[in-house]
Amino acid sequence: MRAGVERRGATESMRTADLHTEATVVDGLQINNWSPDVLRQLRKGGIHGVNATCAVWEGPTETLRLIGDWCQLQAAHPDLLRLVTSSEQIREAKASGHVGVLLGFQNTSPFADDYRMVEVFHRLGVRIAQLTYNNQNLVGGACYEPVDSGLTRFGKVIVAEMNRVGMLVDLSHVGNRTCLEAIAASSGPVAITHSNPTWFVDSPRNKPDEVIEALTARGGVIGACLYPNVIGGSAATLDGFCTMVARLCDQVGAEHVALGSDCTQDWGQDYVAYLRDGRWRPTDSTNPPQWPQWPSWFTGPADFPHVTDGLQAVGLSDAEVTGILGGNWLRLFDDVFPGTRSES
Repeated sequence: MRAGVERRGATESMRTADLHTEATVVDGLQINNWSPDVLRQLRKGGIHGVNATCAVWEGPTETLRLIGDWCQLQAAHPDLLRLVTSSEQIREAKASGHVGVLLGFQNTSPFADDYRMVEVFHRLGVRIAQLTYNNQNLVGGACYEPVDSGLTRFGKVIVAEMNRVGMLVDLSHVGNRTCLEAIAASSGPVAITHSNPTWFVDSPRNKPDEVIEALTARGGVIGACLYPNVIGGSAATLDGFCTMVARLCDQVGAEHVALGSDCTQDWGQDYVAYLRDGRWRPTDSTNPPQWPQWPSWFTGPADFPHVTDGLQAVGLSDAEVTGILGGNWLRLFDDVFPGTRSES
């Protein structure tokens, strides 16, 4: 329970539906197997904007095809989906009943070894890119490497290009040293779209205070993540998760805290093996990776209102909850997406 705040009673908690409906809800990251059914789940959960992963291990050519798939999905379902590139377009998607999709990468592999690809993909609508995905790459170190090399010379160029064109730097799967060096190198705020503090769950995928506080001191936002591996598994409770969010708000300021669910709807077991192993190592056929079990209170995007209920129950104000649900992401997007020069 938040210090000095009593839990809300049943009558007051009935306001959850109104607050969730009024808020502009933005999920900092989902990596679903996208389909009309999944988009309807987002709409049922009241989600108006989402950072949708469209590349992880893929290179430039494969990523172009994946962006083409998004264009086709939008053309086939104009009643559900709108590809967006700004906060204003997310608000417009909310008003029109669409799900506003920001295209994002969970790796810089689509840029290959060519800094010019940053602008190419930005012109195709990509607005968020994570620097590394679990493994060392040309840009820097990652969270599962035994030694974090830090941001490379190429990495500094990539960060500068992302700043220039208006693409948000994401540090979620990035090594701690590389995180700190990227925060220092960036001319503007950056994000951790889907991680939690290590004081909540001690996982390589979560972040120590040093990283979180450096990020937020520069105006960045951290998206508290609901993925089972970073909240303590399927036994994790809604109260425990929301209490963590409230403590994080007290630590760095509620204006720097948001949500990044890391939802993984409708994938088979082969895809989690691809995420873990990519093409850099063979999958162990005797013990292949498995998707973790999600907690009963959050099994997918349709359950987002439960989180709103939980955030209110731990004593966060309506203004704080509205910011966490999406307002803080929108403010960050407004700051970052214009870049340092206008598009011609």
